[in-house]
Amino acid sequence: MRATTPRARRGRPTTVCATAFAALAALTLPLAGCAPQASSAADKRTVSYWMWDANQLPAYQACAKAFHKENPGLRVKITQVGWDSYWTKLTASFIAGTQPDVFTNHVSKYPQYAELGVLSPLDELGPTRGIKASDFQPGLAKPWTGRDGHRYGAPKDWDTIGMFYDRKLTEAAGLSEDELGSLSWNPRDGGSFEKAVARLTLDANGKRGDEPGFDKDNVVRYGLATNDAGGDNHGQAQWSPFTGSAGWKYTDENPWGEHYNYDQKRFQRTIEWYFGLAEKGYMAPLEDFSETNHPETQLGSGKAAVALHGSWMLSTFDGLKGVDLGIAPTPEGPTGKRASMLGGLADSITRKAKNKQGAAEWVAFLASDKCQNLVGKDAVVFPATRDGTAAAIAAHRRNGLDVSPFTRHIEEGTTFPFPVTDHASDINAMMIPAMQDVYAGGAPVSSLTETNKQINYLFQQDN
Repeated sequence: MRATTPRARRGRPTTVCATAFAALAALTLPLAGCAPQASSAADKRTVSYWMWDANQLPAYQACAKAFHKENPGLRVKITQVGWDSYWTKLTASFIAGTQPDVFTNHVSKYPQYAELGVLSPLDELGPTRGIKASDFQPGLAKPWTGRDGHRYGAPKDWDTIGMFYDRKLTEAAGLSEDELGSLSWNPRDGGSFEKAVARLTLDANGKRGDEPGFDKDNVVRYGLATNDAGGDNHGQAQWSPFTGSAGWKYTDENPWGEHYNYDQKRFQRTIEWYFGLAEKGYMAPLEDFSETNHPETQLGSGKAAVALHGSWMLSTFDGLKGVDLGIAPTPEGPTGKRASMLGGLADSITRKAKNKQGAAEWVAFLASDKCQNLVGKDAVVFPATRDGTAAAIAAHRRNGLDVSPFTRHIEEGTTFPFPVTDHASDINAMMIPAMQDVYAGGAPVSSLTETNKQINYLFQQDN
């Protein structure tokens, strides 16, 4: 990690109350009491654990049951809160002093909590002190090490991006699995990837996107589903496989970059081509995306033939009725390689945990192969350890699903990291409307240069 000059804003505040005002300003939450709360005997026997994914809840309940057997004096209380309200409730709990002992953390949210000083360094706690980067798949541990050199999260799973498709539609279009597995793209003419999505697009008159007379304004099935503009997650499940395979990088350095590159020509040419697929009628328009019309819904209803999405959606896509599901890898780009963002969650311990020792025991267990294998066998996500990943691959194979389009990114080393920086909330607030304006056709891609200036100004103000 690059050595940096310490800044006052990077220091950990000494109390949760000191951080409450920063969180309050950012989230406009009502301020609750910040007085320290006394620990009871029950607190020392119970470890509170928060997570957001209901699909993973059964696997972690199984982990808790196994943990109880090994630690008869401890009990884990799991609380599942949906993603839409998870982070607001979590921040409110820090303000109120009702925070959980352990919570599932996201790499995009973690810098804010590290900066607020509400996380415990895992390397200072006995049970978690021995957690090493080599315990996990390559690249998963690094983002969770802060500027101060301390580890603030134990990796729990990982994800990459692939292409889900309906075999009935691809076969009817004359596209074989081998062809779909060897697509390539470029920003000039879109390559074989654009040809494929054009072929899969159908208008109301039965004309395909690559046939004379195709009506782009009267499409009944798009070759590619829409998944919003990607401004809130750095395009992870939208355009990041293309910008990554074009050789573009988000920041000057990762983790903890301090200069974004949304103004670079390589990025803007890729985005112009990607959103241009919608202008040509091959990709669903922005207005087709809604809270009730996600990519899996579009594929399941036959409104789209292909959907780019993350491996965390495997069980959802596999459960679509009437869809003969196939999965292909992301296309090769101008670099001659495929690329996928490597996402990953981790378990973090709160600094004011009421049962910090029990919390450390639980996090160490969550990172162990014993728990990771249980999660893998549930086949919802790919666990962070190699053994856990192998268990998930085997479970999917038993279910008749080939998940190699996702795992090959790990095996071939074609992943790139999620950008870890300060000001994540502010950056999202700028990027969401900026990317939507470009997608909807109301703003030129060059408008992202001004957005990039505004983003980088945040970091200039820090110095």
